[in-house]
Amino acid sequence: MGAMTAAAFMFDMDGTLLDSQRSFDRIWGRWARRNGVDYATAAASMRGGRALDIVRRFQPFCPDPQREARRVEEEELTDLDDTTAIAGAREFLAKLPDARWTIVTSAIRELAHARLGAAGLPIPDTLIAAEDVAEGKPSPTGYRLAAHRLGCEPRDCIVFEDTLSGVEAAEAAGARVVIVAAEPSRASETLSLSGRPRIMSYDELTLSVGGDGLSLRW
Repeated sequence: MGAMTAAAFMFDMDGTLLDSQRSFDRIWGRWARRNGVDYATAAASMRGGRALDIVRRFQPFCPDPQREARRVEEEELTDLDDTTAIAGAREFLAKLPDARWTIVTSAIRELAHARLGAAGLPIPDTLIAAEDVAEGKPSPTGYRLAAHRLGCEPRDCIVFEDTLSGVEAAEAAGARVVIVAAEPSRASETLSLSGRPRIMSYDELTLSVGGDGLSLRW
């Protein structure tokens, strides 16, 4: 058993609130093959990154990385059929006051809205998307901005994340982290992030909402 208390919660999106992994593998797998990238080796380090940052990292000589990233994002916008909510996520978010939670995603805003809609999840007004920051994760910029929009300090927040770059971003901002390891195929990768609370689904959590904060037990 464990317990944590926070002023607010901040969530990554893909792999944390919803499962879009099949879409990611299809689209970025095709992109990798077109560009001579070994996707089996590169996939883990692609996860959690902005499309622009992925293109810049794995195709460093691309003449127009922004255009290339946008082309991939347009493919992602048409591939939503098997996007689903992580178990318990919808019910967990429904218990949270609107002013006490937000999302910090590496997806562009249009794609974030599309995936959240496909998964039947709510969209917070304070959502931080790829175009809101100059640097993607593991930069702490997104989580710092999100905490500011919520009216609190990152140290008073709990972040739910599923990738190493996301965890590094959250902890660099000063927040505490809960690891979400909802995808069995990635459980061993996520388990390497030792020393932090870990859940497979939001059904494992007991939430209490009070005037002085949000309390978690598991």
